[in-house]
Amino acid sequence: MGLEKLKDRNISMGDYVNVLEEEYPQTSWEQFKQVAKRSVKGELFVGLKIVWNMMTGALFKGEMHTVQYPAEKLPIGPRYRAVHKLLALLESGENRCIGCGLCEKICIADCIRMDTKIDENSRKEVLEYSINLGRCIFCGYCAEVCPELAIVHGGRYENASEQRAHFVIKEDLLTPLDKLKQQKEYPGFGAVSPDADKKIKKTPLSY
Repeated sequence: MGLEKLKDRNISMGDYVNVLEEEYPQTSWEQFKQVAKRSVKGELFVGLKIVWNMMTGALFKGEMHTVQYPAEKLPIGPRYRAVHKLLALLESGENRCIGCGLCEKICIADCIRMDTKIDENSRKEVLEYSINLGRCIFCGYCAEVCPELAIVHGGRYENASEQRAHFVIKEDLLTPLDKLKQQKEYPGFGAVSPDADKKIKKTPLSY
């Protein structure tokens, strides 16, 4: 391409098709003829055939593509970041959180609040842990930075509410003791390996 053609701003005008307003139907009879002409071509019947096949497949062949929510729910991807969960230790049921505060510091939405104290054993104890879900953007930084894998993103995504007070979760994050056996482990530092039971060996003092 030469320099003159490169400077020509209207070089691609030859590819355009100019549509004149006189080509559009002006009367009702012309509009009817246009619709009839387009219907005879077959596009309408091809679309009706596709709809008929999908309808018969859903009604008689069990090929229903519609999910009957909330009775039916689509599976969630393993990397989906939903409402947070605080995991507990399988041995004692105690909270894994050691109160280091890394999740509170790295939170870019500034929605995590933690209150700790030093107990009688000179260890840090978490008194209160809350996440404001109204501000949370579910970035996953808190779960990535946690050294004990205490906070993770679970699969509960139905957290709609009409009041802001419901968006601050405190005790709901911690795994209940009666559901400790059902606790789902997540891969990461400090997680229990799938073959942990096979690796455990009895001590010489076990009876």
